[in-house]
Amino acid sequence: MTSKIKKELKNKKEIEKCARQFGLLGDPTRMKICWLLCKHKELSVGEIAEILGVSVSVVSHSLKKLKQFEMVKSKKVGKQVFYNFIDANFNKLIKKIN
Repeated sequence: MTSKIKKELKNKKEIEKCARQFGLLGDPTRMKICWLLCKHKELSVGEIAEILGVSVSVVSHSLKKLKQFEMVKSKKVGKQVFYNFIDANFNKLIKKIN
């Protein structure tokens, strides 16, 4: 049993990715964005900014980082960009908090 568990820890790439994702959520704005996208299937940058009471540029910057670490994905509709949470293992953890 312990050898199987030790083998899981050898997947350094996934462990490091998870650590970076947790680090991203240390920022309150990014955590709030993740929380919102867990609760609501899809939101635009403008909607998120309005809900959080911050600028569009702050939200865009945060979403760029979240997208970089494969936590959110985007789609452009006209001039608006909509984001939703990627249904990955790490993100399922956040959803359980809700």
